[in-house]
Amino acid sequence: MLYNSLNSSIRIHGAEMDYISFGNGDRNLIMIPGLGDSLKTVKGTALTFALMYRMFAKEFRVYVFSRKNPIEKNCSTRDMAADLAYAIRQLGIQKASVMGVSEGGMIAQHLAIDYPEITEKLILAVTLCKPNKTSEKVLSNWIALAEKNDFPGLFSDMSEKIYTPKRVKAQRPFNCILAAMSKPKDLQNFIIQANACNTHDSSELIHAIECPVLIIGGEQDQTVGAEASYEMARLIKGSQLKMYDGYRHGVYEECKDFNRAVYDFAK
Repeated sequence: MLYNSLNSSIRIHGAEMDYISFGNGDRNLIMIPGLGDSLKTVKGTALTFALMYRMFAKEFRVYVFSRKNPIEKNCSTRDMAADLAYAIRQLGIQKASVMGVSEGGMIAQHLAIDYPEITEKLILAVTLCKPNKTSEKVLSNWIALAEKNDFPGLFSDMSEKIYTPKRVKAQRPFNCILAAMSKPKDLQNFIIQANACNTHDSSELIHAIECPVLIIGGEQDQTVGAEASYEMARLIKGSQLKMYDGYRHGVYEECKDFNRAVYDFAK
């Protein structure tokens, strides 16, 4: 397939973990998606990701890992990092640059802390090291909507919080249709992972991260707040901080410079 893209899965502790890979490089880059992964895993998306991140294909072999399914009720972001480390070792990956987005960034922090031998470089995008007023309010509302099985309401509020006003305005008339097309079988995985985000706290541990770190945030982030990125930059000595003015939580989708910043740092 194009860019040597591959859809696959791995058995892990009695569960299934979907992952995709692409690229022909001799260095590894691991991507960990955010909370949206609980609604739809990366299954079947290898070609889509390969096209989105094609600039990485020559230099890297890129792996994108979902969370295992089913996932335990009280699974924490640290537990998810342990699951990921297990999968990485099963695939024979010795070392990699790691990029975590949102919840994926929380998992990536624990991966770098607990498994430093795996993590060569670390990119933390629109994430946090501990809950704050912004994240707690947003996540608590999303959990409440999910518990009521109000997926249209959840989908709409996620869109309003994540994207720039321009995209929100353009997408708003189609939210009902998009929600109907993307509704998962149930929202239990979402609730479990959202609770894991709401209880994530690595603030007393991330000072121990020794690999090079790039932190990327959106100045207008309404999901975790811009201050979350500044806080991590203060706690991780020697880290680089890149903030995008005019962007919210979805900077990784909307900003044309995002992939270049990650590529330049990882390379």
